[in-house]
Amino acid sequence: MALDNFHPSVANWFRKAFDAPTEIQTKAWPEIQKRQNTLISAPTGSGKTLAAFLSAINDLIRQGLEGTLPDQTQVVYVSPLKALSNDIEWNLQIPLRGIEKELKDSSLPEIKLRVFVRTGDTTSSARTKMTKNPTSYLSYHTGVTLPIAHK
Repeated sequence: MALDNFHPSVANWFRKAFDAPTEIQTKAWPEIQKRQNTLISAPTGSGKTLAAFLSAINDLIRQGLEGTLPDQTQVVYVSPLKALSNDIEWNLQIPLRGIEKELKDSSLPEIKLRVFVRTGDTTSSARTKMTKNPTSYLSYHTGVTLPIAHK
């Protein structure tokens, strides 16, 4: 039931990779899919990052299959640097590879979602290239300082 609103290739990958969605995923997905601002607060290992990533991947896969995927960054994920590599591998790269296989097995077109990782070590030329010609549909930024205004 929690996977009913996902593209079949996305849902099939998830069912093969996991026994079932976690409680937090089951609660978060309907809100995210309604385009509600959704704050997911749960313990480490509860599936909150995958809940957000899989919803975003699903939207991008659907756009790609419909031919409406724009060549621009649509998702920005801010992560602590120490969690970044783990988040990218387990919650992005592994799902993307699995979903690409599901699409292929279903004789659907390949949808290659480009990923760009930006850290404090990213060269200025790479940052400039990303802003002039987006190199990714999913973009991960760390070490970003967000100014907060207080009245």
